[in-house]
Formats: sequence, structure tokens, C-alpha cells
Amino acid sequence: MNVRNSASYMALAGALMVSATPAIGQVTPAQAEATTPAEAKVEADAATATSAVDAPPAEDRAGGGDIVVTGSRIQRPNMTSAAPITSVTSQDIRAQAAVNVEDVLNRLLQVAPDSQQTYNDSDGRQRIKLRSLGFERTLVLIDGKRLGTQNGQDVGIIPPSLLERVDVLTGGASSVYGSDAVAGVVNFVLKKDFEGIQLDGNYNFYNHNNKDTVVSSLARAAGFNSPRGLTNDGGRADVTLTAGKKFFDGALRINGFVNYKHTDEVLLSERSNSGCYLTQTSLNAPISCGLTPSSSTSGLISPLDSKGVATGQYVNNPNGTRTFVPFGTGAGNASNYFSNYAYQRPSERVNAGGFVSLDVAPDAEVYASGIWFRDKSYNNYPAIAGGNVQVNCNNPFLSASQASTICGAAAGTAAFAPIDIRYRLGEGNDQPDSYLNTGLRLTGGLRGKAGDAWTYDIGGVYARNKQDYTPSFVNAANLRKSLNVGGTLAAPTCAGTTDAACVPFDAFSAGNTNPALIDYLYDRGTSTTIGTLYDVQANITGDLGKYGVTSPFAEQGVAIALGTEYRKDTLKSTADSVYRAGLGGNDTYLKQDVWEANIEVQAPLIEHKPFAELLQANGGYRVSKYSSNSSSFNTWKIEGIYAPVSDLTFRASFNKAQRAPTVTEIRQATNVDFARGGSGTFNDFCAPTVTTNAAGGVTYGTPVASREVCRATGLSDALYGSPTLICPGDASTGATGCTVRSGGFEADPETAYTQTYGLIVKPRFVPGLVFSVDRYKIKIDDSLGYNDFSYYTDGCQRSNGDAFFCQGIVRNPGTGTLYSNAASNPTTGFIRQGTTNFYKSIARGYDFQAQYTLDLASVGKIDWNFNGSLTTFAGGQDSPVQPTRNCAGYYGNGCGQLIPKWSHGLRATYTTVDKGFSASFNWRYVGSLTNADNSGDPAIGGTPERERTSYFRVSPKSYFDLALNFAIDKAFSLRLIANNLLDKSAPIVPDSYNVALARTNTIPQRYDSLGRNLAVGATVRF
Repeated sequence: MNVRNSASYMALAGALMVSATPAIGQVTPAQAEATTPAEAKVEADAATATSAVDAPPAEDRAGGGDIVVTGSRIQRPNMTSAAPITSVTSQDIRAQAAVNVEDVLNRLLQVAPDSQQTYNDSDGRQRIKLRSLGFERTLVLIDGKRLGTQNGQDVGIIPPSLLERVDVLTGGASSVYGSDAVAGVVNFVLKKDFEGIQLDGNYNFYNHNNKDTVVSSLARAAGFNSPRGLTNDGGRADVTLTAGKKFFDGALRINGFVNYKHTDEVLLSERSNSGCYLTQTSLNAPISCGLTPSSSTSGLISPLDSKGVATGQYVNNPNGTRTFVPFGTGAGNASNYFSNYAYQRPSERVNAGGFVSLDVAPDAEVYASGIWFRDKSYNNYPAIAGGNVQVNCNNPFLSASQASTICGAAAGTAAFAPIDIRYRLGEGNDQPDSYLNTGLRLTGGLRGKAGDAWTYDIGGVYARNKQDYTPSFVNAANLRKSLNVGGTLAAPTCAGTTDAACVPFDAFSAGNTNPALIDYLYDRGTSTTIGTLYDVQANITGDLGKYGVTSPFAEQGVAIALGTEYRKDTLKSTADSVYRAGLGGNDTYLKQDVWEANIEVQAPLIEHKPFAELLQANGGYRVSKYSSNSSSFNTWKIEGIYAPVSDLTFRASFNKAQRAPTVTEIRQATNVDFARGGSGTFNDFCAPTVTTNAAGGVTYGTPVASREVCRATGLSDALYGSPTLICPGDASTGATGCTVRSGGFEADPETAYTQTYGLIVKPRFVPGLVFSVDRYKIKIDDSLGYNDFSYYTDGCQRSNGDAFFCQGIVRNPGTGTLYSNAASNPTTGFIRQGTTNFYKSIARGYDFQAQYTLDLASVGKIDWNFNGSLTTFAGGQDSPVQPTRNCAGYYGNGCGQLIPKWSHGLRATYTTVDKGFSASFNWRYVGSLTNADNSGDPAIGGTPERERTSYFRVSPKSYFDLALNFAIDKAFSLRLIANNLLDKSAPIVPDSYNVALARTNTIPQRYDSLGRNLAVGATVRF
């Protein structure tokens, strides 16, 4: 079925835009333009799950070109896609009441779901990760052109109400679009040929019944709140005003929009499944609330000996007396560190933009667009004043017993004693880290048609993303001054300083919440990062059939696309003096540019012949030269389509895709920095183990690593187990362990080889049915990524001395030690960590998509849409001698992809004949996940000794959504929506931060963790 398209699609064709949805059963842009959004309904709602079969032709206003399939720049009617593509229509977006792009994409099985709104550690930016291969490997486009820089990527610039559809192509597409399209391409197609005035609004909130969970009793036992009963919270509002006008008989088209979004905060303490952070202290240990001594609102005091070692852990007695009690459970002793962490982060966003196009000649169009956004959000963190400090032993806040515990014989004198203090200044005084993200994206160019055979598009993109990060942090100098207290208990003063603003810190009584002290101790500085993209492209496409270049067995001629592109990325990072004084760092300016040229060919070989309805070959080639690399590299694709009959289409695609490192990755790889102890207190595994007895005596035991492993690190047998290898502490910082060097690596492009094989079925004997299955295989060689020092130390031991890992352990010659003076910029005596090329990343699986329309005659019709994904491999290989790590269906032990083996979505939509009413029911299924300890696979830690007996599996989950749409009249439609209709609770996962980077005791990226979501939406057209 071919349907003539409206002006919006005509403009898209001239811009080399792409369509990925089948004509069968789908609302076309022509229908959407001809009626109000209320009348358009959810006619094919689920192009959410349909692979590209036949794209409808279009008459391009300026270029005469045709709509094409995403992943190709060749414009041709009735094109069949050689690669699997999934699309989400505007109708589906409205049916789920999405208020940000993250909501839209999280339901696509090809996208690794993200949930920045539920990360308390989020910076507010929304990024896309296809096949869980990282956002750096997913190229994001708006209307066929780059969104912006990879490092500054933020799809929050796009209001969901402005989306016509979203096309997702998985698999390499670097030969068409350039570097970064390793995992695939996400193309956002915007509504921008609108005439009139339209107001779209959504408001949704969570309607959740808090029932007691395993967390509830543990939280209450620890003195923390765990709510019960029905709650309505987490409101989110989204309003968009769109206006458009055509002038001079439609030759000039101007459109603009303003969007506002507001999100209310939901705290962890407001859900019964997150009243405290669940942890298992050891394998198969009982679960418990993770009590953090450092967050005690009574103040944690640890006296230190002359070597800086704590001699005890005490809190100020919560009963108000100035005495110490041992740290433990109970009110006042331990507080819930995460009590004010956000389950849903508060935010406020404004977007605005416009589009303009002008026909300057019958076959030439000038176009331009601009989008701007401002998003402000924040994370709450406990106001904890602390560190290793000196306290005067005649401090009037110290009682005699406290002074004796800290100072011993020096109690009451002017001597100073070292302590480690961690004092939470009230649970209601948490300090925010705020993020202000702003962005601007401008496009412009000239497109059109030259003769009957050629179309062109010459244009570019300028994108700028700015992030102002303003954290709260303790001023170390002010903390020291406030703890040196003179005077009396009744009239304390700051001793040893002339700072008139100094506030004496009573650190030796419970419950100090002095706001003046907090203001004095805390500073707020701002770090600013600005990323820019300059992108200029020139593309031409031609139908060589006009010149007779046509297969004798085909009707359509050979088509060709030629292009050249120049891009420049910059990243500038600065900070104010307050930030630098408190948190250090240096200003940076990074840049990288690239020149590229590409060619793409599409050759129909046989058409409309017996046993060959279509046989077609496609090819593409691109060469790239980056300023950061002395060599150029190339990418290519080879594709084939074979339809023996119109009912069946076989397709295959082979791609070589390459990704150059981003400017940030280059800096992370090359910039050298030294630290003591890495991310912990690692000591040389070839040094002897140390045991201290009760009398203080020390004995040395056998090293952790074998002699063979230590030999592989360059250590002589004579030094194996020598006490001289023990890494010392650092008196200046208090850190212990061996020296770690970050950086000093090369960062070369990574190479991906992707394959897809597919079958599309459109049986004539079942009208309205389209079904497809596609097999994908992605392998990335020389994969770029960050590895901390444990990657090398653990790998060296696990591999029994493999040089690939052991090369990361660089010993001092002669002594064999792993510690050095960082100030001397040493070339030996450290363990490596940082961004570099390691071995392989792998993703494999199957995608299943189907669409069926049942015509009920005068009663209406029902549309079914299905999207399923079977993941057979998700992981990689750390070195040539290591086994492959397959994390499909597993979590933990480095399996961070969190990919169930099977997931699907099935939507059924009923629409009346007059389109006055539609009801859409959606079933979302998330397959099970098993802890890697219970996998039986040693490559991911599945050994019998580590098998878990509790909380080792997350059962499958089914969620059901209902959307009702009422077309009140041609100018007004109303939507009532319930997502997670049955209010199903998310599964409990202890130590969730190690699994999902969230303190929510679940995996919020995968599950509807806040409960039932109710929404009301309306569209009014004036």
C-alpha cells in the first residue's frame, strides 16, 4: 500500500530523511496532517515493533526525492531495508504519556534502558546505549544530522511532544554516517511542518500502595522509617505550545515551539522497598541495613595513634551527655546515609526552538532550524564534616572522659591529638550538588534537485552543550579552625585564628545542627564544561538508471550517493577559584577534527521475475582522517536483499565500523596522574601477607600470588615474599597501598564487525500481517574503555601470568617495588589504570517483530504489534588467553549489562470506525536475571564455592499498561493512561549499587520501581 505524503515528509525527503515503518496499518504523516492528532489515533501505534519493509514514496517539495530507509542516504520509492529497523510513532509516545525521551527509549528492547531520573548520582543528561555497548558507540541524529558531540550528548534537548517518530537501526552504520555508529543509529524525526496553533499537555504521578517488604522490618529495627499505605507523589508536568504559518502560497514555512517540564522529588525513604540500603556483608550472609558510621548524627570519633591508625570507633552518646559509646545500631548511633537520596530527582526544563524553510526556486530549498534547552536538577548528599584533623586537648567541648580517650595523659593541656571525625550535621541539612545543563543546536543548508536524476543537500550543524556543576564540599581549612576551640563551654571561641567568621564546632556532643556552622564549613564552587560540534556535509544522490545504468532484469536503475564531511569537536573545562581551592584539578581545552568522504551504491539486479520478485545488492565505503591519529581508516558495508515472491524477503548486511576515541577518551588515555592505593588499599600480591597478634608482633606469610605469576610481572625469584615489597602508607594523605598511575596509554580506533540476517514475511493469505526475524552479531576488536588497576592485578592472577594483564604491573628495577614518588613523574614502580584499547566486546541475539490488523467492519479494527528480543551473548573477552564472558541473563561479577535473555512488548489497540475512541493495552515482559555466582560459568565467577542460596535470581516480570483516547471533536482530544496498571512492585536486589549504580534496592532501569503511573493528557488545536 503506497500512500501519498504531506509536505512534512516532502521536506524530510529533501533532507535525506528516512522512514522505517511499513505502510501496512500505519498512520502516515498525510493522515496525521489531514486530521487533528485526536483523529489520527494510534492507528499503527506500534510501528514500535515493525521492521522496515516498504517505505511510502513522497514528492519532495524542493528536491523531488523520495523517502528512504534509515541507514542509507539513497532516496528511492518502495525501498526495502537491508538492516533491521525499529520505529516508535508519535501515537505510541502519547499512549505512554512520556515526558522525556528517556521514557520513550526505555521500552525499546534494542536500547539498554537508562534511568537518569532515578540516579541520585546523575548529572541530568540523558544518553542512549544500543545493545548495552555504551553511549559512545551509538550515533544520535535529529532529522538525519548529528545531535551534537558524543561527550556532551543529551537527548533531553528533544521534547517528546515534538517527535513524529524515532527510528532505531542496530548494527554498524559508520560507512553511511561516520564514526560512532558502531552499535547503531537512533534518528529522531521531528514535527516541523505544522500550521496553526496547538497546545499539548501531560500530567502524570505515581499512585502506589506501600506494602511491607523484607526491607521494612530491617529499616524499622535500625530506627528508620518505612511507609505503609497508599501514596500519590512524584508529579511530572509537560506542556508544549506549537505554532506554524505558511506564507507566499506555502513557499515560506515557519514553525516554533516552547516546552516546559517539571518533575517533583520522591525520596528513597518514601517507598517501603527502599527504607534503608540492603547489603549482604558476605556470601549467603543474612541481608541487613547498611549502616554507615560516617553518617552518624551523633558524630563518629576515631582517635588515631602516631602512625595514623584508628584505636577505636566511638559516637557521642545520643542521650546528650558528653561521653563516648561504641558505634553500633540504634537511634542516634547510625543514621540512614541515603535517607534523603532521591528515588526520582527533582528537575525543571525549558525547551524552545523553531524551523524555517524557503523555496528559492522550483527545485531548491533553503532550510534552517534551532533548538535551545535549559535543564536544572540536583542531588542531595549528607552534610558530613570530617577528615583526619588535630583537636586541642583543652577544648572546652571535651568532657574529662572524652579528653582522656582522645589525648590520654595530655588531656586538659594545650597539646593537639589526631582524630578522624565524621559528623553528619542533621539529616535535614543535606547539601545539594546542582547541575545546570544548557544546549543549543543550529542547522542550516540548501537542498534540492538537479535535473531528473540528482538531488543534493549541502548543510551543517553547530551544537553547543554547557554543564555547570556546583557541588557542596567542606572547606578543610575552616574545619581545622573551627575545631581549635578556646574559651569556655558557655562562651566558646575559635582559638589560633583571626577569622571573624569562624564558628566553634561542638563535635563532642550529639545532634549538632548549627546552621551558622554549616554555612561556615561548606563552600560551593562551580566547574563548567562546554562541548561544541561543528559539522559540515555535502551529499548528492543520483539515479543512474536515467542514464541507462540498469540491470537488464530490473526496472529500477543503479542508485548512488556521494558525500563529504568535516567535523570538529571541542571540549573546554574550567572552574572558579572556590572549586579549584577545594577540589583541585586543572583547566583543559581538548579538540579533534576529521575529514571524511563516502560512497554508497544500490543495485537492483532482478525485479518481478519468477522466483525473484527482488534481488538487490547494496554497498558503501567511507574513508576518515582524524587529527588525533596519523593514519586514516576506512569503513564499509555489503548488503543483500532477496525476495523470491512478494510474501517473503530475505536480507543480510555485513559492516565494518570503526570508532575513533572521543576527545575525553584521548585525554583520559594520555594524561598521566599518580595516586596512592588506587581505589582502595591494594598491596603487592607478591609481598608477604602480614598478621599482627594481640601483643603487636608481626609475622609474615605466603604471598597471595604464586611464584609463577610474580615472575610474569618481572619480579626475581629472590624477592618473592620479601617484606621490602610491602607498599608503605602516605603520611600526607593518609592513603595506603601501592602507587597507581592513571593514563599514559595510546588510544587507537576500535573496529566492529557486524552481521545481520533476516526474514520478512507478508503472507497474502493473511492480509494485514507483517512478521520479521533478524539475527545480529556484533564483535568489537581493540575495544576502547576504562579499566582500573584491579583489571590488571586480578587479570594477572586469574590468567596465571598472562602478559596481556601482567604488563600493567610495572616494577622498579632492582628492588621490584610498586611504589614511587609521584612528584618525580616516575616511569616505573606503579600499577597502571585508565582508558585504553583492550580485547573484544561481543553482542549477539535475535529480534522478532510483527504487526497485524484485524478489520472488524462497522465495529472498528484492532491492531496488534509485537517486539521481542532474544539475547544470546552480551559480554566480551579480556585477553587472547581468557575465556569469553557471556553475561546474557546474568548480573554481578562485572556483568553490568543487565540484559535478560528474553524480553518483549505486545500492544493491542482497538479503534472505532469514526476514530472517536481508541483503547490501547500493552504487555511488557522482562525476562529473569540470575546472579553470576550461580551461572556455573567460571568466566563470570560461577564456581560452586561462590554459589548463592538467597537473592540469587530476579524472577520474570510482566507489566500492563492501558491508554484510552477520546476525540472530543476535531480540535480537542483527551488521553487517560495507566502505566503499570496493577501497581507491581520492583524486585528486591541487595547491594543494588554494585548491580545498577542505584541505592534503590532494585534495578530501576529495568523495572517500574516507583509503582503505578497515572496520566492525563490533552491536545488542543486552535
